[in-house]
Amino acid sequence: MSHSPIEIYEQRAAAAEEEIEVLKKELRSLYQLVKSGDFKVNDSTESDSIVSQAELDKVKKENEKLKMRIEILKKTLEERKSKHLAVSTNMSESGHMVSIYDTLYTLFEKAIIEAYPDLTDPPVVISSSNNPKFGDYQCNSALPLCKLLGSASQGKKVSPREIADKIILKVASSPLVEKLEVAGAGFINIYLKREFGQAILANILKHGKVLSPPVVQKRRILVDFSSPNVAKEMHVGHLRSTIIGDSIARLLEFLGHDVLRINHIGDWGTQFGMLIAHLEDKFPNYTTESPPISDLQSFYKESKVRFDEDEEFKKRAYACVVKLQAHEPKYIQAWKLICDVSRKEFQSIYNRLDIKLIERGESFYHSRMKDIVKELEEKNFLEEDEGRKIMWGENREGIPLTIVKRDGGFTYDTSDMAAIKHRIVEEKAEWVIYVVDAGQATHFQIMESCARRARIVLSCHNIDFVGFGVVLGEDKKKFKTRSGDTVKLSQLLDEGLKRAEQKLMEKERDKVLTKEEFNKAKESIAYGCIKYADLCHNRNHDYVFSFDKMTEDKGNTAVYLLYALTRIRSIARTANVSREEMQEAIGKTPISLEHEKEWKLAKVLLKFPDVILKITKDLCLHTLCELCYEIACAFTEFYDNCYCVEKNQTGEIVKVNMGRILLTEVTAMMLEQCFALLGLKPVEKM
Repeated sequence: MSHSPIEIYEQRAAAAEEEIEVLKKELRSLYQLVKSGDFKVNDSTESDSIVSQAELDKVKKENEKLKMRIEILKKTLEERKSKHLAVSTNMSESGHMVSIYDTLYTLFEKAIIEAYPDLTDPPVVISSSNNPKFGDYQCNSALPLCKLLGSASQGKKVSPREIADKIILKVASSPLVEKLEVAGAGFINIYLKREFGQAILANILKHGKVLSPPVVQKRRILVDFSSPNVAKEMHVGHLRSTIIGDSIARLLEFLGHDVLRINHIGDWGTQFGMLIAHLEDKFPNYTTESPPISDLQSFYKESKVRFDEDEEFKKRAYACVVKLQAHEPKYIQAWKLICDVSRKEFQSIYNRLDIKLIERGESFYHSRMKDIVKELEEKNFLEEDEGRKIMWGENREGIPLTIVKRDGGFTYDTSDMAAIKHRIVEEKAEWVIYVVDAGQATHFQIMESCARRARIVLSCHNIDFVGFGVVLGEDKKKFKTRSGDTVKLSQLLDEGLKRAEQKLMEKERDKVLTKEEFNKAKESIAYGCIKYADLCHNRNHDYVFSFDKMTEDKGNTAVYLLYALTRIRSIARTANVSREEMQEAIGKTPISLEHEKEWKLAKVLLKFPDVILKITKDLCLHTLCELCYEIACAFTEFYDNCYCVEKNQTGEIVKVNMGRILLTEVTAMMLEQCFALLGLKPVEKM
C-alpha cells in the first residue's frame, strides 16, 4: 500500500519524536551508571583487596564500553534532533502547522547540550512573550543553568548573561528565527521571521477549508462521558460531562487518533426491580400493548415512593431483580421497554447538542463481571471481609473495591473492573479517558490501581480521570429550580433558545434574516452559549451558570465570537472577492504581515498547534477558548488599523488589499476549526 507525502512526513515525524525520547532516557540512564560508585575502578593492588584483578579488568572494559556507548548515543541523538527539526520545518509544506514551542525547544536543547556537554538533562525553558520589546518568545534557561553550574558537583562560577551568550553561539540557523538577543540577566529574546509566518499561513490556505493538525503519534483512545441513568431525565449535572467529553473527543479525532466515544449508561441494577414491579401493576398488559410512559421521571418517582413505603412492594421489587438477572423473557421485555423510552429522551438531547456516542450500558458487562470475578479469585487478588470479597490497589492505600457483596451480588466496582478489562483487552484501547465529576476521583484512582495490580492495565497504557467542578446558580449554590429540583437539561436548552430569540429580536435580526436563517442563528447562539460558558472555565473549578452573562455580545462569550466570525466572513463579500478569485490569489499574492497589527494577528494564529498539543497533556479546553478570544481581539485591532477595502466618497470600491483579504480568510479558517473542536456551529448570517 503506497503512502502520500503527507503520511510519510507524519510517520517520520512521529518516529523521530518517539526515538528522541527513548534515546534521551537511555542517555540519562547511562550517565548515571558511569557516574555511580559501582563503576569507579580502584587501581590499587593491595593484598587486602577483595576484588580480583580479573574482576577489575572486567569492570574497566565495561566502563570503556559504557563511555563509547554514551558517545555513540550523543551523536545519534544529535542526528535525530536535526532530522526532527528538519521534518518539523518541512511539515508546513504539506499544510500541517508547526509547533513553534516544540521546534524552539529542540533548537535550544541542542544548543545547550553543545555548550555544556557535561551536564545531564539540562533545563530548557521556553516561553512566549507578551511584550514585543522582549521578542516573540524567550529562552530563560540561563538562570537555572547558572545555579546548576554553581552547585557543589560542578563548582563553576559563571554569570547567567555569559551562559546566554554561549548558548546563542551554539544555536543553529533556523527558518523560524529572525534574530536572537540577550537581555537583562541572561534572558534570550527570540524574534520570529515574518517570512516563516507567511509560509505557514499561506500553506494553510493552499491546503483547503479544513486545517491540517499538528503531527502526533496516532493512538486508539476511548473517551467515557455523559453516562446518564435509565428512567431518570438528563439534568444539568450531566451537562459538563457531555460537553467536555465531546470536545475532548473532537480534538483527539482532529489529531487523527482512533477515538471510541462511549456512553456508560446506568441500565442495570436493583432500581429496575421496582420499575418493573410498578409497570406490572400500572400497565398489566405491557407485554402486548405499549404503555404510555413517556414521562419516565414521574414514573420513577412513583415507584420509588412505593418502594420506600410499601414492604410488600419492596419484596416483589427484589423478586423482579432476581428474575431480570436470570434473563426471564417477560422481565427482559419490561427492561427493554423502559430502556427504549429513556434512550429516545437521551437521543433528543444529543441531537440538539450534536453529540455522537456509542452506548455501552452496565448491562453490556453483565456476563463479563462473572469472568472478572473468576479471574481475580484465581490470581488471589480478592480477600474476604465480613462476607464481602474486596480488592486492594497496589499499595493497599485508601479503601478497597467491593467486587462481590455479602449476598453474592455485583457492584459498580465489579462492572468498572469488567469494563476496563474489556476496553484494554478487547477494544485494544491504549488510552482511556473518564470524564466524570470531581467527586468520583478517589473511586477511579483506586479502580486504576487495582487494574494495574491485576496486570490488566500495563505501563504502556494511559488512564486519565478528567474531573470537573459543580454548576452553580447565580446565588453561588448548586444549580436548582426555584422548587429545589434538579434542572432538567431539556428545559435548560429550551430556555437557551428563548433567550437567544429575545437577543436576536432586540437587534431586529428578524427583519433582515429569512425564517430559516433566523432559526439557525437562534440555535447557534443558544447551544453555543451553553457549551462555551462551560468550556471557557477551567474544568477543575465550579462555575456560575448565568444566561445573562453568556448571551452578552461583548467579552469572552460565544455570542461575541460567533459574531466576530460572521463579520470576518463578510469582508470578502463586501470586497466582491469571489471564492475563485481568492483561490487564484493564493500562491501569487503574499499574505500581508508588514504592519505591526498584521504581524500580531499572525503570531496569535501560529499559536494554534501549541495550544492543541497542550490540551492533549492536561485535557483542559479553556485554553482553546482563550485562543479564540485572543484571535478575535487581535483581529479587531488589525481591522481597525489596516484597511482591507478602500472606498471613495460615493461608496465605490477603489482598492482591495488582497494580502489582507487572505489574512482575514486564514483567520476565519482558524476560528472555524476552533469552533468545530468546541462543538460550536457558526452561521453565515447572524
